[in-house]
Amino acid sequence: MTSSGVLADHQIRDMIASGGIAAETPIAEGQIQPASLDLRLGATAYRVRASFLAGRARTVKDRLADFQMHAVDLTGGAVLEKGCVYVVPLMERLKLPQGMTAAASAKSSIGRLDLLTRIITDHGVEFDRVPEGYDGPLYVEICPRSFSVVASPGQMLNQIIFRQGKTLMSDDELRALHAQTPIVSGDPVISDGLGFSVDLRPTEGTLVGYRAKPHTGVVDLSKLNHYDPAEFWEEVHTKDGWIILDPGAFYILVSREAIVIPPMQAAEMAPYLAMVGEFRVHYAGFFDPGFGYAEAGGSGSRGVLEVRCHEAPFVLEHGQVVGRLVYENMAAMPAALYGREIKSNYQGQGLKLSKHFRG
Repeated sequence: MTSSGVLADHQIRDMIASGGIAAETPIAEGQIQPASLDLRLGATAYRVRASFLAGRARTVKDRLADFQMHAVDLTGGAVLEKGCVYVVPLMERLKLPQGMTAAASAKSSIGRLDLLTRIITDHGVEFDRVPEGYDGPLYVEICPRSFSVVASPGQMLNQIIFRQGKTLMSDDELRALHAQTPIVSGDPVISDGLGFSVDLRPTEGTLVGYRAKPHTGVVDLSKLNHYDPAEFWEEVHTKDGWIILDPGAFYILVSREAIVIPPMQAAEMAPYLAMVGEFRVHYAGFFDPGFGYAEAGGSGSRGVLEVRCHEAPFVLEHGQVVGRLVYENMAAMPAALYGREIKSNYQGQGLKLSKHFRG
C-alpha cells in the first residue's frame, strides 16, 4: 500500500510498469520528474469552436463531434493560431487505482508564453483534474493567448502529478516545516498555504517585468534560446515601486520572496483572492521537490508570476500579496531532486522569460 502523499519519481515508474500509466509510444525516462510526469502531444490537433468540458455523461470524442471545425496534422510542425482553441489527444492514458487522483498544469515555459493549456478527460467536470479510479485517455485544450505557436507531436506542454490519499499540509504543519527547514526568505505569510508578493523594487536597475507585445511573429516551441525578447516583449520599468496593469495585457513579473520546496514536499501555485484587485496570477503551476533548495543548487530561487489584468487598469505595488503556494507531502523521497539530478532551466531563477528567448 502506497503511503499518502504525492507520488515520487520511482513510484511513477512503478505505475508505468504496472500499466497504470500507458502510452502508444513508450514513455521516455526524460518525461519523469521528481514528483510529476511530462505529457506528450499526439499527432492531431482539432480546432474547436469553444473551450469545453465533456460532462459526466459524455466523452471528449462526443464533444469533438459537436464542436470540431477541422483537424490539423502536427507532423512536421503546425501553427496553432493566437485566439483559437484546439484539442489534442495526448500519447498517455491512465488507469488510476481507487484512492488515487491526478492533477495537471502547464509546464513553466508554457505558462510564460501565455499559452493556456488544460487537461480534459472523458466524463470530466473540471479542467486539470483526473478523478479517482479514472480509466481512459487524456486530452489537452490549447489556446494561445499572446503568441501563435508552432507545435509538433511529442512536445511536452503539460505535467501531471498523482495524489494518494490526503496530501495537503495544514497551516500548522507548514509553520512547523518552516521552523525546521525555512521555506521562504523573511517571515512567512501562512493562510491556506504560503502567501507570496510581487517584487517591484529590484536591488539593481529599474527592470521589474515584461509585457507581451500585441502583434508579433510565431514562437516555434522546438526552438530554445532562439528568439530576441525585444521582438515579443516590452520591458516594464519603475522607479517608484508600483506599476499600472492594463486590461487584457499579459505580464511576466517575479516574487519578492525566495521560495524553497524541501525534498519531501511538492507545491502548487494557486491564485490569490479575487477581492485584492482586478488581476490574477494567471496559471497554476507545480513546483517539484528541490526547487529553491540550497543543496540542489537553488538558493535564492524566486517564483515567476504570469499576471493578467481584467476589466479595469490596476495599480500593483511592491510587496502586494498576489498568490499562494499550497504545499503537499510526498508519499516517498524522490530518487532525484529538481535542479540537481534533474536538469533545470529555472533553478536559482529571478525574473526570467521562457527558455525559448535569448538572454
